Amino acid sequence: MPITTLQRADRMRGALWGMFIGDALAMPVHWYYNIAALWQDFGQIRDYQAPKASHPSSIMPLASTGKAGRGTQAGDIVGSVILKGKKQFWGLPNGHYHQGMQAGDNTLNLLCARVLLRSLIAQGQHDPSDFLQAYVRFMTEPDQHNDTYAESYHRDFFANYAKGVAPKKCAGDEGHDTASIGGLVNIPMVVMASVKANDLAACNQAALRQQNLTHSSTELERHTLALSQLLFEIFNSPHPDNEQLASAAASQLGFPAAKVVEQVRATQKSDLDVIGGLLSPACYIDQSFPSVLYLATRYHDDFESALIANTNVGGDNCHRGAVLGAILGASFGLEAIPPRWIKGLTAHDAIHREIEQFVAQFA
Repeated sequence: MPITTLQRADRMRGALWGMFIGDALAMPVHWYYNIAALWQDFGQIRDYQAPKASHPSSIMPLASTGKAGRGTQAGDIVGSVILKGKKQFWGLPNGHYHQGMQAGDNTLNLLCARVLLRSLIAQGQHDPSDFLQAYVRFMTEPDQHNDTYAESYHRDFFANYAKGVAPKKCAGDEGHDTASIGGLVNIPMVVMASVKANDLAACNQAALRQQNLTHSSTELERHTLALSQLLFEIFNSPHPDNEQLASAAASQLGFPAAKVVEQVRATQKSDLDVIGGLLSPACYIDQSFPSVLYLATRYHDDFESALIANTNVGGDNCHRGAVLGAILGASFGLEAIPPRWIKGLTAHDAIHREIEQFVAQFA
């Protein structure tokens, strides 16, 4: 797809829709690590599907319900503080992480991204205190969402909150999975809310300020800045060369995406040879963000193929998909996105209103 000159509003619409689509498309096979099982359960996923009750790669019974990471399920952060009424699903053998969700639904991190989106709209700027109040309310009040799982940073945050720690100090300590791709999901919105000033330092500062509300991780900060700079360059170029920008960002992080893509094309290798071969499909940021940049480089001119490829290599494909959707959506705008994916989102009408309000405020 040729890159044409787009208005900033078009890029914002593309980035925002892209985030929610990339997440919802991958949701039924989120954290599938057995690709044969993925194909057996779903075939190649090209459109929204509902998750199966059973998940062949699920480690939910091993996850702590009282804090981040793995551990016992004796804790009551899950069930009493957040995810009220959902703890029963955590101990199910091979239980799906998104038990009972429907085709076109978004996972918890993208629902929290909408909390941030609404805060940005209401305040007209990035207001960390307002976001934290809205985030705590959303996570602790019953019947706010229909997801079953909360990744480590949510559990750590609310374990601290339950001890009476002020929300601005509730971000958990660095852990083995703190620096994860889920930590980048909110970054595109604060960058877009700041990009009008044409000041990279301001975008970076806003991105880090948002990041530090929920994550304490110097490694994640490094990748947050890389994403902020990439989006800033896309939004401030009349004709962004997505292939060059994505591969350059990957090279700065130590992954030779351009060389890898060249080899994949020359040898007709599969994306699974890269994500699942060279790179882990798991959430860890040093593997997952380079995976996003690899896909953005290989599919630099094809939004639809990029998100389908991301979905079908499994792993933490929801959060990779959200970040990839933001990058490619910003590059190509709304017209590059298949209308069926926009219309098929469960919360299409509400998301449409929020996106248009955001664009009117910040474009």
